[in-house]
Amino acid sequence: MEEVTAIFGENVFNETVMKSRLPKETFKQLMKTIQGGEKLDPAVATVVANAMKDWAVEKGATHFTHWFQPLTGITAEKHDSFIQPIDGGKVIMEFSG
Repeated sequence: MEEVTAIFGENVFNETVMKSRLPKETFKQLMKTIQGGEKLDPAVATVVANAMKDWAVEKGATHFTHWFQPLTGITAEKHDSFIQPIDGGKVIMEFSG
């Protein structure tokens, strides 16, 4: 059995993963948003979304969820797929910011 410390968070797109997978400037801008509350630039969101999708697909993901936690105390989820059907019975992998 693997040690918990070796596997904990291995499937989390955390700061360490983002730093290794995002362009340096994108990572810096994202950290300003996360830590300083600055507005998220849609161009940064798109780069992050594509990096996250690539990382998740490499780990075998085909679907994702948006988990909302509003201040009302009630949560909501929206499930979706990276896989988009196209003509000819084929699929493409798609995700955007």
